[in-house]
Amino acid sequence: MTGDWRMDRIGASLRGENPTVLRRLESGFAVMGDVQFLPGYSVLLVDEPGVQRLSDLPRAKRLSFLSDMDRLGEAVERACRRLDPDFRRVNLEILGNTDPFLHAHVWPRFEWEPAELVGRPVWLYPRERWSDERFRLGPQHDVLRDAIGSEVDRLRSMD
Repeated sequence: MTGDWRMDRIGASLRGENPTVLRRLESGFAVMGDVQFLPGYSVLLVDEPGVQRLSDLPRAKRLSFLSDMDRLGEAVERACRRLDPDFRRVNLEILGNTDPFLHAHVWPRFEWEPAELVGRPVWLYPRERWSDERFRLGPQHDVLRDAIGSEVDRLRSMD
């Protein structure tokens, strides 16, 4: 996956050009993370370019974003639990320290993670995990992508 879509992830999603998009949600886009050293890592992107913080949204849209974050988190949890018996939990984070747009990270966590990292924030993983080609999102993640997308659909149908 290469191309200019990474320079404008939200605009590319709105135009249907972001290849990481799993599903369109009420407040944004559920996407797979660029790196998959923790398989199932996903991100919720707000659907309004220029929105940098949760507090930039009107209250109703803010609540919608948080609801979509919850839905994506549960979908990742269900898919990862089904596909990996060592699934532990999901961590949800809205940080906003690097990318200048509102987004939420959904990190699955597993028993097979190194003991010194399993109970710590994912940001403490060695830098090479973030750039190693072995962990780049690609066709090898299609089963996981489909599983998460199907779970998002299933949860949406339960509303």
